[in-house]
Amino acid sequence: MPTELPPLTSRIAQFASAARFEDIPPEVVRLSKSAVLDCLAVAFAGCVAEGSVLLRRHLAQFGFPRPNASVIGSDLRLPAQFAALANGNSMHSDDYDDTHNPSRIHPSASVAAALFAAAEAADASGRDLLTAFNVGVEASCKISIATAGAHYGRGFHSSGTISVYGTAAAVCNVRHLAYETALAALGIAGSQSAGVRENFGTMTKPLHAGRAGETGVMAADLAASGFTSSPTILEGDRGFFAAYSGKCDANAILDALGKPWTFASEASIGIKPFPSGRLTHPGMCELEKIVKENDIRPEQVARIHVKSNRQLPGNLTYHNPRTGLEGKFSMEFCLASILVARRAGLAEFTDEFVNRADVQDAIAKIDYTCYSDEEAAANGYPLLTTFLEVVLTDGRRFTGRADYARGSPPQMMTFDEVADKLRGSADFAKWDKAKTEQIVAIVRELENMRTFAELAALLRN
Repeated sequence: MPTELPPLTSRIAQFASAARFEDIPPEVVRLSKSAVLDCLAVAFAGCVAEGSVLLRRHLAQFGFPRPNASVIGSDLRLPAQFAALANGNSMHSDDYDDTHNPSRIHPSASVAAALFAAAEAADASGRDLLTAFNVGVEASCKISIATAGAHYGRGFHSSGTISVYGTAAAVCNVRHLAYETALAALGIAGSQSAGVRENFGTMTKPLHAGRAGETGVMAADLAASGFTSSPTILEGDRGFFAAYSGKCDANAILDALGKPWTFASEASIGIKPFPSGRLTHPGMCELEKIVKENDIRPEQVARIHVKSNRQLPGNLTYHNPRTGLEGKFSMEFCLASILVARRAGLAEFTDEFVNRADVQDAIAKIDYTCYSDEEAAANGYPLLTTFLEVVLTDGRRFTGRADYARGSPPQMMTFDEVADKLRGSADFAKWDKAKTEQIVAIVRELENMRTFAELAALLRN
């Protein structure tokens, strides 16, 4: 990393304070509305997760005065800071939220959680919400790209550590705070940057996203009150890049914010078809295809051989999972679910399903190995390229290769497909169907929403 970096923090602060709806191209507006709807889908799915219930119970006991923001899927209202914490946790509880393909950060959940809370407290418009959402996602993704993979490689969970900057930028934008205030908010947020990948497969992983959402609201509040911080939190000698990464591609930030916007390309952010880590999704989609096209039953299968990039097992650490949370980070379980149930939805990622005898039998039939870096480079495999071979007891073999999953480029979900994901999540949470359809209608025309109160009323009991 260079010994001296350009003023990256001030560049993001300028961007956060200056961006307006008119700056965002129509295509970016269209794609970001799908992302907002997806955040609501994963919030409804995640609000019934055990960790979400425990966190709401923890927050409710304090009896906060002046609650001004809704906790999605419940009748609880909290101060915006803590509503963001609860909602961000729910949005990431099932690992069902979107992923920035170039840098592996989950960009939308933390930003949306902070924004929904701040927008409700300020009764912001749909245009204000969309602008701030894009600002926050932009800051998170461009900072993540600038680390050149070194930050994530050290064991940090970018969705917690980097998202604090995106959430702070987003809240400052939606509140129309001045440049100096935004600069201070980024500095405050930087000292709350936390989250390590060792907690993958536990309730604490989604807490990272919740804490990032909470941090954005708190940082903006403190900065607006006059609280001070370093104006060089990113580029300073003891700042984020030096301490957390050791690498920084300054060009990914300096002249890249909004040029182009992250949502300007459908190749940037993928929406998940399954509630698990996306690293398993290409293989799951390919096995689903093989099983359904050939009507393969679990008892017919002798072995399933799966081979992926050697970087993937660094996150897919549970080879003999015993909980639904562990299953989300298990290649073996994710494929076993497809084989046994022909699906891997919210109902399958439970302790009960993981421990079913037929599922455990299927897991035992799966051999997971990796191809070498040299093979990947020689053949130009994308990061998620996955190979499958299904061997039947009668000797037949079916092979397949998948470079991407449904929901990721070049097979992105349409708004209507995301709406179906919301409907499924709402049904899982036993949410009112009429409210669900009203949410879809509002988000479809989100730029025309006059005040956030129109949406907030549909998100709570």
